[in-house]
Amino acid sequence: MSELLNEDVKRQVREVFGGLQHPVQILFFGSQENCDYCNDTRQLLEEVAALSPSLGLTVYDLGVDTATAERYRVDKTPAFVVAAREGETMTDTGIQYAGIPSGHEFSTLIQDILLVSSRDSGLKETTREFLKALQNPVHLQVFVTPTCPYCPRAVVLAHQMAMENPGMIRAEGVESMEFQEVADQFNVSGVPQTTINSGAGTVVGAVPEADLLAELQRVMAGIATP
Repeated sequence: MSELLNEDVKRQVREVFGGLQHPVQILFFGSQENCDYCNDTRQLLEEVAALSPSLGLTVYDLGVDTATAERYRVDKTPAFVVAAREGETMTDTGIQYAGIPSGHEFSTLIQDILLVSSRDSGLKETTREFLKALQNPVHLQVFVTPTCPYCPRAVVLAHQMAMENPGMIRAEGVESMEFQEVADQFNVSGVPQTTINSGAGTVVGAVPEADLLAELQRVMAGIATP
């Protein structure tokens, strides 16, 4: 089986991973049935995880490891979660990706690892305060394609937000061509598109932090209003 990452890419990623601060565990969820990209996604994650001793990879089957899938709120394959690892303890960060992170989305995978390793979302204080105070669940789905150069910025922003309150926020990058039915459900005609709580809110484009926060605040205010 030929490798997906060439030596030049591996060298570059190793250099980036030299700055990893804390251990990270990638949880891969695959399926034996109807999953065209499961094998390639698993292989890609295996190759990335091998590039640093601070990284680990655990492989699950969505149909078999149902309790783990429910714990991390995973409902698609292929998919992966980027969790914080301390010894044998895995902490959910709310960061997910559905599909293979190829093309420009490979940088999303690398940025997510760096983000979780830092244990710091990097968001503004006002954003952090709002997210930490959330009392109702938030599901951010960022629809992307591998050829979209602006998509990683949108996905990582959603993932930054999830880190502030993973108990309430699940942020999911979704490869729209692999999950066309889901993209069609939310009328995705251009990427990136961030959908909040199954269409209660929508942001199109790689918008600044303040813009996504404003749309999220609007959605949550609607939930709070009788």
